[in-house]
Amino acid sequence: MANNKSESPVEPFKRALANAARSLAELSDLDVVYSGDGPSLVGKRLILPHPPRDLPPHEAARIRGLADQMALRLSHHDAEAHARLRPASPQGSAIYEAVEQARIEAIGSNALAGVRQNLNVVLDAAIERKGLARMDDRATAPVADILALMVRERLTGDAPPEGARKLVDLMRADIEAKAGADLDRLAKAIDDQSAFGKITREILRDLDMGEEDEANATEQGDQDQQEQDQPQEDEGDDGEGTGESPDGASMEETDPSDGDSQPGEEQSSENEDGETEMSDESPEVGDGAKPARPDVKDNGAREPSYKIFSTAFDETVDADELCDAEELTRLRAYLDMQLANLSSVVSRLANRLQRRLMAQQNRSWSFDLEEGMLDVARLTRVIVDPTAPLSFKQESDTEFRDTCVTLLIDNSGSMRGRPIMVAAVCADILARTLERCGVKVEILGFTTRAWKGGSTRDEWIKAGKPPTPGRLNDLRHIIYKAADAPYRRARRNLGLMMREGLLKENIDGEALIWAHQRTIGRSEARKILMVISDGAPVDDSTLSVNSGHYLERHLRQVIAEIETASPVELIAIGIGHDVTRYYRRAVTIVDVEQLGGAITEQLASLFEEEPKRMAKRANLLAAPPNTQGPPALKGSAKTTFKAVRGAVAGA
Repeated sequence: MANNKSESPVEPFKRALANAARSLAELSDLDVVYSGDGPSLVGKRLILPHPPRDLPPHEAARIRGLADQMALRLSHHDAEAHARLRPASPQGSAIYEAVEQARIEAIGSNALAGVRQNLNVVLDAAIERKGLARMDDRATAPVADILALMVRERLTGDAPPEGARKLVDLMRADIEAKAGADLDRLAKAIDDQSAFGKITREILRDLDMGEEDEANATEQGDQDQQEQDQPQEDEGDDGEGTGESPDGASMEETDPSDGDSQPGEEQSSENEDGETEMSDESPEVGDGAKPARPDVKDNGAREPSYKIFSTAFDETVDADELCDAEELTRLRAYLDMQLANLSSVVSRLANRLQRRLMAQQNRSWSFDLEEGMLDVARLTRVIVDPTAPLSFKQESDTEFRDTCVTLLIDNSGSMRGRPIMVAAVCADILARTLERCGVKVEILGFTTRAWKGGSTRDEWIKAGKPPTPGRLNDLRHIIYKAADAPYRRARRNLGLMMREGLLKENIDGEALIWAHQRTIGRSEARKILMVISDGAPVDDSTLSVNSGHYLERHLRQVIAEIETASPVELIAIGIGHDVTRYYRRAVTIVDVEQLGGAITEQLASLFEEEPKRMAKRANLLAAPPNTQGPPALKGSAKTTFKAVRGAVAGA
């Protein structure tokens, strides 16, 4: 009784939930823990979010639903069979994951009414978080979510929730006309994951989202695998089967708004070369062409120069124009919640950066002036001699403060989950820190308006599909914070990065040109452009009709021009992707948690190099002609550099 009185009121709930999860997963040794990093599933370790001390019924049902999701995945999902049938394309893979998660949860919902209620609460929260009730555009509708809801309806008999019903009805007729017969076959295969997966592949082909040859090869390989590796399948049940995330890409998953990206999610978004691909849902069906990817084995063959088919549908918008004020406030509140979890680490790095920057601002003052700030230290003169005039002081300007830092953040689909969340948090703290140091900060993002081309591709098709059309997608460049805008006015805009459906494809070369033009036009003496990306440029529509290295080659050309002819200092941070093969000054981080440290260290090193460089230059200019050191910068060289800088600014 003494122990019961001293324990937290939510401890009985935690114990009961852990026992229920073990029973549902049919694993007595399932490790259930509670952490601010939940929900996630790694092996036989189930991590759930901490329940609040004052636990309302709705929140208790949501946490139970998260536990039920992962427990059902452990008991009814075979990761090895799932991986054999999973499509290679990001769009097909997202839909395949969503439908599989709907199958898993339907099994639990049909067996237990309590599980059905818990999962419905999680589903309602996901619909509200993703803003599906406010979506009414077919071009941006998340097909994976819609198909998952239609599969759930067939497997359980439950109609789509009220918040998503309008969106499902918007797409229902087209989907039913193409894949209705195969959707009806899913209910009979609900207990056979392999058969269910093959029907799902057929549904993808019905919707022109699968590759016919790949599917046939996969089925043949599936038969060979069963004949050769039959003994290994049982081992996979306790191995890989328990190591995959329960979240996948389904409607009911815990996505960036519920917590961290999961190990299984990260594994499913990697291609054969180990480079991260987009894992977001792709609403565009396209023309069935197999998506292309950058060819890292570029043989340097001559090809047409980079061009753009049409810029009529490109847009550069402020973040607050992409959603209403109410939703932006809600997204910012969610980012603040994540900021509370990460601020202890990132804030320490930000404070370290601020100390290092402020230490370089050797403040100098001029005293005994007739105007300026009142010098209170010399007020004793007035007290001793009332006829003495007041003394004023003024701080001398420092070159250090005449700096602008532009942060260009990749807003592609592969950044979904924890990468984009940490990038937003770091951008938020960096803007506040540098603003306190007197440094101007601009935060930009780049993505596309649609998957697989959008309106630009439609125009190309109407024009008769001329060869080598160049870039075939609608660009979307986002201004989260302008350099001259104070942080307090732009802080809400950073929450937009958390919006479901914003992150699509990435065309890095043109985004870099856009950010550079904005930076080069600034009046500050020193300009720094930092790029944060997690992969090579990828746009299925463009790469399907041009060479596989078309976008990558253009990116290399743009980087080379900036690094050799522009006064803008360019640095890059790659998240799980080697950007050192593109940028001269770059760093690659494996874990997204290292992003905060990488940003602060890179900026601190840049600011620390400037005083040393200025001192070295001063010494060189003052050195006698017979010095053994490097030659001083000549006037003609200065004139040439100014001419190059002017040419770049004009371009």
